[in-house]
Amino acid sequence: MKKAIESANIPQAIGPYSAAIATEKNIFTAGQLGVDPKTGQFAGASIQDQTKQALINLGAILEEVDCNYDNVVKTTVFLADIAEFSAMNEVYATFFKAPYPARSAFQVAALPKNARVEIEAIVVRE
Repeated sequence: MKKAIESANIPQAIGPYSAAIATEKNIFTAGQLGVDPKTGQFAGASIQDQTKQALINLGAILEEVDCNYDNVVKTTVFLADIAEFSAMNEVYATFFKAPYPARSAFQVAALPKNARVEIEAIVVRE
C-alpha cells in the first residue's frame, strides 16, 4: 500500500511530487518550507518564522494521517545558512519532546523559493 497524502492545510507541491507518502506503517514527508498555505508566501523573513511555519505544515500532514509530532522518528533539516542553526533549533525544540526524533541538519547551496529552511520527516504509525 502506498498512498499520497495531500491537504488544503499545507502548501501545494511545486513539482511532480506528493507532500507525503503513507505506507501501512510509515509516512515519508517531502521537505516542508515555511510557506503559509493560505497566502502562498513565506510566513516571515526570519529563520524562526520559517522554521515555525515549516513545522506547522509538517503538523498538518501528521493530522491527515492521524499522527502527531510524537510519531516523528527522524527529521532532516536543510539550512540556507548553517550559522542560523541555533535560531532554528530554538524553534524546533518547541515542537518535539523527549525522546526526540533522530535528526540530521546541514547547509545546502540553495533551497526552493530561496527559503531559509526546509524540513522533512519520517513518521511511524503506532
